[in-house]
Amino acid sequence: MGRIVSQVEISNPSDDGKTLTCSIFVDTGTAGLILPLAWKRRLGEFPGSEAVELVLANNEIIKGEACGPAGIQIEGFRKIFNEVIFIEMEKTEDGEYEPLLGYIILEQAQVAVDMLGHRLVPVKYIDCK
Repeated sequence: MGRIVSQVEISNPSDDGKTLTCSIFVDTGTAGLILPLAWKRRLGEFPGSEAVELVLANNEIIKGEACGPAGIQIEGFRKIFNEVIFIEMEKTEDGEYEPLLGYIILEQAQVAVDMLGHRLVPVKYIDCK
């Protein structure tokens, strides 16, 4: 299976001017937007913050911090507001972090994954069934 990476702008609406734009790996096995804790300072203080626990693919339980609301703009799609989860994250072999963009954020932004074309595509309607 191919990798889908998208440009995403994350902003803190309660702290004007605090934004970051980065390439994020689309991971439909992940629920939310997962960023490295090392980037949290760049977005400033959020009105809401809560400790959370996450389960990884290898069933390891780790601690994180859910912060929000955050503005999330996937390139080419509508801006949404949701929480961002910061975790201690190791850098990859090339010295970069690999943040994750999960299915809840994709659905909220009306984005679907085209598995054959290895790209993100728009969804016409928000599902309310």
